[in-house]
Amino acid sequence: MADTLNRTELVQAVAAESNQSQSTVNGVLDALFSQLAKSVADGTKVTIPGWLAVEQTSRAARTGRNPQTGEPIEIAASKSVKISAGSKLKAAVK
Repeated sequence: MADTLNRTELVQAVAAESNQSQSTVNGVLDALFSQLAKSVADGTKVTIPGWLAVEQTSRAARTGRNPQTGEPIEIAASKSVKISAGSKLKAAVK
């Protein structure tokens, strides 16, 4: 199961299915990802019902251990991104 679909192949497939030019589809993808990044960076959850949800998550500061020495270290608080699959996407995999 090592098959992958890269961005170029995705753009070609969407362009063929939607009868749009590859440059148009590429522009739409650029705008989609740009808006997605801006919204999530601002703390806004982005939901495409049935397909996916993307949201910012926070991790509190905590104490960890250096695996080489076992010495305690402080790990700073950080932000991350959580992506959840929706019901339609999950059903497509079954």
